[in-house]
Amino acid sequence: MGHADFRKRVREGAPLAGTFVKTPAVSVIEVLAQSGLDFLCLDAEHAPFDRASLDACMAVARALDFPVLVRVGDSSPREILQALDYGAVGVVVPHVETVEQAKSVARAAHFGLHGRGFAGSTRWAGYATRPMNEVLAQGREETVVLAQIEEPGAVDICEEIAAVEGVDGLFVGPVDLSVGYGYETADNDEVKAALTRVGAACKAAGKGYASFVGTGGLAQDWAKAYGVNIFCIASEHAWMRAGAAEAARAVHEIGSD
Repeated sequence: MGHADFRKRVREGAPLAGTFVKTPAVSVIEVLAQSGLDFLCLDAEHAPFDRASLDACMAVARALDFPVLVRVGDSSPREILQALDYGAVGVVVPHVETVEQAKSVARAAHFGLHGRGFAGSTRWAGYATRPMNEVLAQGREETVVLAQIEEPGAVDICEEIAAVEGVDGLFVGPVDLSVGYGYETADNDEVKAALTRVGAACKAAGKGYASFVGTGGLAQDWAKAYGVNIFCIASEHAWMRAGAAEAARAVHEIGSD
């Protein structure tokens, strides 16, 4: 799967496996692109990505035709424009709390009046080698916008947010949502109810449904329980630590019998 059919699979409810990338290094993109994952999400909200590192990572992703989303730092048009111009297949936008904010995000991610600014000399547009109508068509066909539902108030209007044209799916942030409900763990009934409600909203609107999970096993459970189809599973940090810990444990067991 490459860039051309990623949005179609998002909206059709295909099971998609990805992870958050926290390390701004091109080699991480290259290695994970070999893993069987369907996509990556560069975490420009909580990890030390700057413009140069985002640009470099997206250069590798585009060269490999490997779908990479960017979780932008905030919902401003500037953040969204930069991520897309670098070559991201789409954006994950944190803390979308109102319908008007969702509409603003959708406008910022798509070409049109008061929307995404057109620049032909970008990686996404082929560095001025492609005609304008072709670039505009690519924007309509490929750009993915996922709005993160991370506050209780957003859950209350998730049906309206899911219905916004130009938003391709909702992404429940279970940890932030738990904090918003006043819990200190993500295992609580209010988040479970929110996951169910957002899933129903996405299904009714014909949109994708994304969330963060810690393991592939939990992804299977949430697909059945809530209808989630797009999974950001842990991060490369978690996977490196888990692999290193397991290797260390095996060595430290030598001679323990």
